[in-house]
Amino acid sequence: MENTPLYDALRAFAAARPLRMHMPGHKGRPLPAPELAGLSALDFTELPPTGDLFSGGDAIEAAEELWAKAFRMAHCLFLTGGATQGVQAALALACRPGDAVLLDRGSHRSAYNALALLDLRPVYLERPWLPQAGVTGPVSSQSVEQALKTRPDIKTVCITSPTYYGVLSDLPALAAVCRAHGAVLVVDGAHGAHLPFLGNFDLAAADLAVVSAHKTLPAPGQSALLLAGGSRTAGASPRPTADALASRCFTQAELRWAASLTGSSSPSYVLMAALDVCRAYMEAEGAAAYRETAEAVAALRRHYPSLTEGDAPLDPARFVLRCSGGFAAQEKLEALGVWPEMADAGHVVFIPTCADGPEQFARLRAALDTLTPGDCPPFPPPPPLPEAVLTPRQALFSPREHLPLARAEGRVCAQQIAPYPPGVPVVAPGERICKKSIAYLDEIGYNTREDIAVVPQSVCVS
Repeated sequence: MENTPLYDALRAFAAARPLRMHMPGHKGRPLPAPELAGLSALDFTELPPTGDLFSGGDAIEAAEELWAKAFRMAHCLFLTGGATQGVQAALALACRPGDAVLLDRGSHRSAYNALALLDLRPVYLERPWLPQAGVTGPVSSQSVEQALKTRPDIKTVCITSPTYYGVLSDLPALAAVCRAHGAVLVVDGAHGAHLPFLGNFDLAAADLAVVSAHKTLPAPGQSALLLAGGSRTAGASPRPTADALASRCFTQAELRWAASLTGSSSPSYVLMAALDVCRAYMEAEGAAAYRETAEAVAALRRHYPSLTEGDAPLDPARFVLRCSGGFAAQEKLEALGVWPEMADAGHVVFIPTCADGPEQFARLRAALDTLTPGDCPPFPPPPPLPEAVLTPRQALFSPREHLPLARAEGRVCAQQIAPYPPGVPVVAPGERICKKSIAYLDEIGYNTREDIAVVPQSVCVS
């Protein structure tokens, strides 16, 4: 495989048969399981021939630069702690403790945890409800504009695009609004690592972006990327070069610093080598395979009730079946050996990728033909935002009591109440659990076998 600087460096060092008197303990010998045996050969620690993720200037940085170029961004940092590590790092870069953040209410729970870890104050940005589709729609530039006019102290905007259901927001338009108000745009694009290989470079409009390679590309679990826009050459991205002066241009050194706060000091070289090889594959043949996948998804959308571009701007490779009983459909598919990503009461979500070919799509269609999906029933919109009583940090790190959800009305939540997936909280830490939230969770079929953590009443301030 060509143009894989890190993978090549690790292979060359392993081929020299060094005496490994260092970590990791397997010393490059086969791991004690046939499926894992070969991974150890490239699993090193930080040495001059292998480089250091958090120091730079070596084969790792050369591999990262190739990813940045592929995404039309200024910088890229490898992540071995998934998009969770990236979201926390991005917010650590964009904010200071105590800052207010305009946060997409549809954010993943990792963003809510970051609020507590970094002591940030959220101002929530609600998404429009699409009643026919039964999902939330894209974040509009008008809503962000209004929020930033109302709260000029907010200098960080964090949104999710695409969502778990594949809904895309207009990132260049959002970036323009953020620049006009001197705010940094952070995008959790965890589910969009494949989009540049389908010709969609909107993510390059963000100041900071996070993608999970493992979610939609041929890469192992926990492999992800933290990307920074800014000082790029003319024509390299949708953002005009002059506009880069109006927003913060984060450096590679800053990305390393932020990611090292929560990342392991012994990141997996296997995961990093896999990221290097993944990019080379996508540029060589993977992009063409992904275009075929997008065409197959378009055919599925024409044949089965599903979310389509008529509902909202969508990821062309995400297939969301609309049905009258999503959980029952999921169980039936699983009984046939077809395992979707997730389901709710009115949808089943599938994540086709470039790893799926005609055989996989034929098997999926055969399984779908056994269903009688009908159409998505009237689906309840999310309830009104609960009352915020404590900051996320105060709530998450407070003493806690545990109650069944049905008995927790009026109490302040000390955790996220978030159906997972997609991991979007209905009630966030520090918010009061109200009757409408409990009713909504019951209506969408959410249940938990564990009691809900609540803050003792003596801690709360009314």
